Amino acid sequence: MANEEKKEQEEVKEETQTSQAQDEQQEATQTEEAAEQKEEVPEDELTVLKNKVDQLEKENADLKDQVLRRAADFENYRKRMIQEKQDAFDFANTNLLKDLLDSLDNFDRTVEAAATATDPKSIADGVSMISKSMVSMLENKYNLVSYGAVGDAFDPNIHEAIGMQEGDVDEEKLAAVYLKGYKLKDRVIRHAKVMVTKPKA
Repeated sequence: MANEEKKEQEEVKEETQTSQAQDEQQEATQTEEAAEQKEEVPEDELTVLKNKVDQLEKENADLKDQVLRRAADFENYRKRMIQEKQDAFDFANTNLLKDLLDSLDNFDRTVEAAATATDPKSIADGVSMISKSMVSMLENKYNLVSYGAVGDAFDPNIHEAIGMQEGDVDEEKLAAVYLKGYKLKDRVIRHAKVMVTKPKA
């Protein structure tokens, strides 16, 4: 009887061990399959990520290229603006100087004529004509106006008094103009130098 119980126990033990071995083998198989599936999924994801990285690197390179081009364009524009500003400064008076060349040519002709002229009045008339032409050109084309004449009221804002004398006047007036003043449009660019007559004390 004891032998039979012992035999049954051994059979149960063998069955249990066999069942456990089968279970372990089944678990190992499932683990291997799961590992294979896990390996397959990351491989697909890795390809996608690699493609995305490649795309981002290409976009980054394109953006860098655009930035460099924009920077170069801006630098060229900045240099061009500096050059244009310098040219505007250097050649700002070109038109005025071209207009003055006519007067210079007329003066040259007058000097040449003076060498052989016998009538001083003709030389004086020629110089006077050149002067009137130049003044007219400066007034009409460049808005340069002279001011300051004997008898004008004295204005310290536009006249520079270099001397004063008393006289029979109601207010301060210009007694003499030593140097004309000039205005460019409404701005004084040279004050007139004058002698002023003031009322007697």
